[in-house]
Amino acid sequence: MLIRFFAAARAAVGTDEVRLPSTAGSLGDALDAVDATTVVADPARWTALQARCSFLLDGVSTRDRSASIDGVAMIDVMPPFAGG
Repeated sequence: MLIRFFAAARAAVGTDEVRLPSTAGSLGDALDAVDATTVVADPARWTALQARCSFLLDGVSTRDRSASIDGVAMIDVMPPFAGG
């Protein structure tokens, strides 16, 4: 599974993307796996930012960390953007 980070999320994590083994579970599990498998550039900022982000699961928008990622190939982490 590929997790891509945009704008402030990219700055907080310190990379454009992270590839994780594909596993069933929830969006929250995938985000926790980023913390467990990646040297996050700014852990406090990343943790705080997650509450304000929206996420695209193979292009479908959600803010629900309990959303299933079973069969999802790509997660986009979308922080709030200025202007909309």
